Amino acid sequence: MKSDLEIAQQATLQPIVDVAAAIGIEESHLELFGHYKAKVSLDVLESIDGRPQGRYIDVTAITPTPLGEGKTVTTVGLGQALKHIGKSVVTCIRQPSLGPVFGIKGGAAGGGYSQVIPMEDFNLHLTGDVHAVSMANNLLAAYIDNHIYQGDDLDIDPHSITWRRVVDLNDRALRHVVVGLGGKMDGVPRESGFDISVASEVMAVLAMSSDLQDMRARLGRIQIGTNRSGEPVTAEDLKCAGAMAVLMKDAIKPNLLQNLDGGAVFVHAGPFANIAQGNNSIIADHIALKSADYVVTESGFGADMGAEKFLNIKCRASGLHPDCAVIVATIRALKSHSGKFEVTPGKPLDEGLMSEDLESLAEGIVNLDKHVENMKKFGIPVVVVVNTFPTDTEAEHAFVKERALAAGADFAVSHRMHAEGGAGGVELAEAVVAACEMPKNFRFLYPDDMPIKGKIETIATEIYGADGVDYLPAAEAKVKLYTDLGLADLPICMAKTHLSLSHEPTWKGRPKGWRLPIRDIRASVGAGFLYPLCGDMRTMPGLPKTPAGDAIDIDSTGSVIGLF
Repeated sequence: MKSDLEIAQQATLQPIVDVAAAIGIEESHLELFGHYKAKVSLDVLESIDGRPQGRYIDVTAITPTPLGEGKTVTTVGLGQALKHIGKSVVTCIRQPSLGPVFGIKGGAAGGGYSQVIPMEDFNLHLTGDVHAVSMANNLLAAYIDNHIYQGDDLDIDPHSITWRRVVDLNDRALRHVVVGLGGKMDGVPRESGFDISVASEVMAVLAMSSDLQDMRARLGRIQIGTNRSGEPVTAEDLKCAGAMAVLMKDAIKPNLLQNLDGGAVFVHAGPFANIAQGNNSIIADHIALKSADYVVTESGFGADMGAEKFLNIKCRASGLHPDCAVIVATIRALKSHSGKFEVTPGKPLDEGLMSEDLESLAEGIVNLDKHVENMKKFGIPVVVVVNTFPTDTEAEHAFVKERALAAGADFAVSHRMHAEGGAGGVELAEAVVAACEMPKNFRFLYPDDMPIKGKIETIATEIYGADGVDYLPAAEAKVKLYTDLGLADLPICMAKTHLSLSHEPTWKGRPKGWRLPIRDIRASVGAGFLYPLCGDMRTMPGLPKTPAGDAIDIDSTGSVIGLF
């Protein structure tokens, strides 16, 4: 089979003005970046306001292996499949970070014959949104250090500062740095560090904002630390929020691209799901839902991560409720959840994962059981789909589908959209259409007024399956602090490994008999949530021994090669 890049480069692209016209968006609402991508002006919301709202579908997954299991292939392919059966559809996904692109995970455009194109543009700079996020974040960091250097009128406690600089690359050497070294004119020395750009609260703000003024207000509410009296210091206090909003004024406009079948795809915002809310922007979803009968969006990592945050955080802020959830599974991932196999990026897969092994599948499928149970807690229909690999067997697929239905899924199907595009997802598309017509009783997992500990413990016990929660002293202090500051009504965004239902990435399947440790809690007041830290979470990844960037180059014609 051709590489993803070869498939994408050989595709016939439709002019983006035609892609927009097909979903009722006039060219006057587009800001073109060449012929095949555009930003959509927010004034389109007024022109489409009177239209009926489409069906809302969230694609999530079982707990993934480090290789990923084709969730984006399924998301993009489902959009193509719904179009294939004659439905009006828009897909909404996040913009990838350059860190994984040049690191180990690869791109985020899907793969095979279910992709977003132009693939090179999608996976690289696109229209510069991540750059804008980085600049707004780093402007605030510069303001903080300059304020202290210029006399510190706000009496900022340097030891309380949580705001760090960002860069959109994997660079472990920047995790811990000392700023202000040098002479008297070079600032005040203090310990700090770098995060990857998509971990910035500015990115989370972009994804959560409903319009330009809402984003401006959220930026102003960002807390960078406290003064020596323990009171919060904000970007507004530093008089930086307005300039940050100026840097972000174009980034708030969603990007419009297309899939391999010429269907519309909004690409907007890119927060990670293990350390932030892990979903594309609310604005893109609002536009899409007024532009098509079906909208397919995607939540990062497993259903315990991105989908839980989609339902409890994003849906709270947006007022939107999904019509169904699609849980993606693969045979190899379910086998790996038996605990018998190790999946290591860059190394060949264990032969046991590529041959029929119903015993290991039966041991690992408890992970799927839990994710189905979790999604049903929110009162929405669930479709389980097995992303087919060439080494799968019919007996393995039949076993997974039967078990999924027994666990409470409303439909269980397979797809071959990586190899066949939309035509390989007809069964999935029909199941999703049927699921969207089913009765729903959507509900949040916890009420706004539940205390902070109650929310944390609800997620830990109901979604992860923990027996309870243990709080380290720093976390106990933050519970009191944020309650006293009036922040207890905010939803909870757990920062946890995506490789396990627990906080321990090596615990596979459905761990039993454990407690979740919370080592600290931080506030993303601008984004609108509190995030407890479960275990040792990294906000700046490192490069692997053999980075994906090793293979990326330019050929003699100026075309990109080696990009997956």
